[in-house]
Amino acid sequence: MPRTAGNIRLKSARVAAGYASQQALADALGVGVRQVRRWESENPPWPQPAQAQTLEALLGQDLESLGFIPPDSAVADRGRRAMVTATATAPAAGLAAVPTQTVALQPASVGQDFLTVTRAHRHLYWSVAPAVLHPAALAHATLGCALLPETIGQTRRTVAAALAETWLLVGRVEFFDLREPEKAQRTLLRALQAAGEADDPLLGAAVLAHSAFIPGWAGDREAAVERLIAARAHARRGPASAELLAWLDAVEAECETRCGDARTALHLIGHAEDVLARGGEHRSPEWLDWFSPVRLAAFKGNTQLKAGHLPQARETLLDVLDTLDSGEEKQTTVVLGDLAAVEAAANRPQEACAYALRALDQLSRTWYATGMDRVRDVRRALAPHQHERCVRELDDRLYSWPMTVSALAR
Repeated sequence: MPRTAGNIRLKSARVAAGYASQQALADALGVGVRQVRRWESENPPWPQPAQAQTLEALLGQDLESLGFIPPDSAVADRGRRAMVTATATAPAAGLAAVPTQTVALQPASVGQDFLTVTRAHRHLYWSVAPAVLHPAALAHATLGCALLPETIGQTRRTVAAALAETWLLVGRVEFFDLREPEKAQRTLLRALQAAGEADDPLLGAAVLAHSAFIPGWAGDREAAVERLIAARAHARRGPASAELLAWLDAVEAECETRCGDARTALHLIGHAEDVLARGGEHRSPEWLDWFSPVRLAAFKGNTQLKAGHLPQARETLLDVLDTLDSGEEKQTTVVLGDLAAVEAAANRPQEACAYALRALDQLSRTWYATGMDRVRDVRRALAPHQHERCVRELDDRLYSWPMTVSALAR
């Protein structure tokens, strides 16, 4: 697939790093915007050493991963033979700049074969332990990076899109399940670059919105909103489904909640509910399996909790718990944790502990770091009742050998 939009890898890295325009990156580098424009062109010139060092430091990848082809022929030849080197512990490179015409081409069937495994990993996410799924998905991404330069045309687009989805899955596991936000940020950048290679703006929107969670959960509202603005810009190039647009509202709502603005978050959730009610003419992409009306209600219940609307939060979360499918174990853990938090805030320690114990039961079957965070937050909220029998029983379970070892191992 020829590059139709210049050096998409550098553009993706620039946006992911928070430089919304070429001028913004030029100012940070201390160069003219014309220089950045040349670097983002079809055939970017190799930067000068001082510029290269600053560029790599600002964007977090080496020059080859940013789409530059080394001037040294031996290095360039090595780059043509392999797209990326990644390991299960710390993948260090992204998509290399590789001319596809210099390598042997794979048959057209390779695209669908690679996509089939990507789909299987997507389904396995909901039941397989993250410590088991993560290295498998990462190895699949490494395979995709090796296959990409050996494909052309629609096959290349198929592989690139499946690769973007695989990197997105790896990043989700790293952030939500393993609590490794810095690693997740690097992985999501690779997902964005692959989505650019596939020319898939909806996947790009999904990756950017996931990357907004990272600063949002850290309380950095400005960075989260900036990434969501970029996500919405990609979604407009869609066409985006009502579900995807509503999910973007839900992501922004969660970021606003974690940054202390529950009122704005509730407004965003109300808008998302309206979007879903109106529906739309476009179908959701098959990879959008992490969002539904009941998931939106779960967002809403958590926001009502943070806003102090305890009766409303209790009602919303109980409805969610009744509606969730049996296979949604991870979401069930989060909802149970939020219900426990509602009861703790209502000064009902026995009810809070009962929900927390149910969440721990679920965590013993399907680990989810986000769910464990909810339980730990509840235990902290129960500090005034720590001498009551129900709280001691919760401690016995929370700090049992199996649960403690499981938490540390993950």
